[in-house]
Amino acid sequence: MSKITKKEVEHIAKLAELEFGDEALNKFTYQLDQILSHVAKINEVDTSNIKPTSHTLEIKNVFRKDEIKESVPVEDALSNAPEKADSGFLVPKID
Repeated sequence: MSKITKKEVEHIAKLAELEFGDEALNKFTYQLDQILSHVAKINEVDTSNIKPTSHTLEIKNVFRKDEIKESVPVEDALSNAPEKADSGFLVPKID
């Protein structure tokens, strides 16, 4: 049994403001039907004893520790700025 109809695919395309020819609609209908059928098979698997995870592997922090270092002097940071104001960059106002 089909999980999605051509009419439903046309409706989805209309909502997404997409236009497809008849051949493309047939292709997308078939592909979406295959995807939905696969998802339906996955939904049949008993996962009641599986704890929820956000990742399949253990993840650890790969960042270095923060170290306080001296900042770049303001003059050096602003040396290539096209325009500056006081101790900062001068940028155009965005409306």
